[in-house]
Amino acid sequence: VQLQASGGGLVQAGGSLRLSCAASGRTSSMYGMGWFRQAPGKEREFVARITWSGISAAYADSVKGRFTISRDDAKNTVYLQMNSLKPEDTAVYYCAAHMNRVSYGSRHPSYWGQGTLVTVSS
Repeated sequence: VQLQASGGGLVQAGGSLRLSCAASGRTSSMYGMGWFRQAPGKEREFVARITWSGISAAYADSVKGRFTISRDDAKNTVYLQMNSLKPEDTAVYYCAAHMNRVSYGSRHPSYWGQGTLVTVSS
């Protein structure tokens, strides 16, 4: 599976951005997709994930109520709508693909996409 992320950029605090991640390859075997982020000097952390059926989604506490993950299975694309952005949301955001349930519930996805930088100015 190959993942192509896009949509990062510079935004003021309180603003919004939408990240996209297009998947190609063995997409019919995917269990779910998700987003992680890594801020400068910090470890990569979980942000959100969604099963490919769309039935189940989960969020980090730090983004609940502000971020929404969704997917378009016709386009093999997952989105991360980020609202009410804060300076502490500044990070490189990575999309991820999970090929099974074990991967889906872990910090170790089956595949990583390249990162896209989100910078939130105060």
